[in-house]
Amino acid sequence: MDIASLLGVFLLVWLFLVVLMIASMWKIFSKAGQPGWAAIVPIYNIVVILEIVRKPIWWILFLIIPFVNMVVALVLIYQLAKVFGKGIGFTLGLIFLPIIFYPILAFGNSTYLGGVQTMPVAPTI
Repeated sequence: MDIASLLGVFLLVWLFLVVLMIASMWKIFSKAGQPGWAAIVPIYNIVVILEIVRKPIWWILFLIIPFVNMVVALVLIYQLAKVFGKGIGFTLGLIFLPIIFYPILAFGNSTYLGGVQTMPVAPTI
């Protein structure tokens, strides 16, 4: 196998993975009631993710600060898993094996729980 064919195979695999991740994010956005096309618009897709995980839009400023952005990104990934009813194990999967776990989140049977009240309501007397 020469270098050109190897490069061609690498390019096809890379292109497949990029399309898979775009389709996954599109479906995740759609499940959350947001426009799917927002997944492919730079910066706006971060705004939509912040809306999905119910964080204020100004959190986007944290993503500009070096090192802070890594912590905030981890928090956002955890919150994304949480609003779809997943736990810390799934969050670790999203972090370390995103090629597998984002499609599972997108095309699996998980549903968006963002509109569901998660805190118990005090009983009325």
